[in-house]
Amino acid sequence: MSNSGFVLLDKIAGETSFKALFPLKRVFSTKRVGHAGTLDLRASGLIIAATGRCTRLLPFIEAKDKCYSFRLHLGYETDTLEWDGEVVEQGEALALTREKLEAVLPQFTGDIEQIPPKYCAVKINGVRASDLMERGRNIELKPRKIHIGELKVIGEGEVTEGCSGKEFATFDLICECSKGTYIRALGRDIGRALGTYACVSQIRRHRIGNVTLDKAVRGEDLTRENLLPVDAVLDFPVVRLTDEQVAVIRQGNWLPWKEKVEGVGPEGHVFAANMQGEVLSLCFYEPGRIKPKFYLGEDEK
Repeated sequence: MSNSGFVLLDKIAGETSFKALFPLKRVFSTKRVGHAGTLDLRASGLIIAATGRCTRLLPFIEAKDKCYSFRLHLGYETDTLEWDGEVVEQGEALALTREKLEAVLPQFTGDIEQIPPKYCAVKINGVRASDLMERGRNIELKPRKIHIGELKVIGEGEVTEGCSGKEFATFDLICECSKGTYIRALGRDIGRALGTYACVSQIRRHRIGNVTLDKAVRGEDLTRENLLPVDAVLDFPVVRLTDEQVAVIRQGNWLPWKEKVEGVGPEGHVFAANMQGEVLSLCFYEPGRIKPKFYLGEDEK
């Protein structure tokens, strides 16, 4: 049985994304594992992990849009932008209603610029920003271009006790966004747009591209049956090859291809599979020929 494929994990809050991969190493007896996008330590939800040769496909998944839910705590801001960090700013928020919150959300949809949290994985001269902050360094991060497709409030909100013991208004939100979006920074900026401060909690990732959390498993429940083929996660068109054509692709050569392939994106990526439907290679397609980019199948015995 192949050890190469994808696994959908439901990461628990408090676990690093790196540690979430440990069950894959155990179940599939391999050190060659990776994931398509880190989740914050306190965040939970969907991680798309890969084993074996499929780790080479992870960059294509990292580029996909994501969907998150989170809780917005209005009235104070912390150093980490998480609800239980060290409070650095406080303001009034109990009078803020759902209507007032919804009124500022349109300014955060579409193509916008966002300054990442200072506690994050962005590197400055090769060192993670969070590591520099822990060393007591004062850092400034540059704005990054992101895209937010949808941002909406769920429910009417409630009053909860913040980490300082004071009562604050909280709301639950859903965000669909591009790669590189920081939900903690989004919460910070929403608070400032409301004339107060904010931080977040309960960040949960529900979707990456077309892959949803409801199909994910916890690490402790992982078995070999949870290994998915590549075309279950990436939706590139699939072309079926004869054994003779597979031999050409395996050698890394251009393969003449007269049939038109529908649904090819601007980068020209297609999967090449054998007649049994097993995906063997990621290829470039252009009218009249196909060329393998890298091989994904098992080696010949």
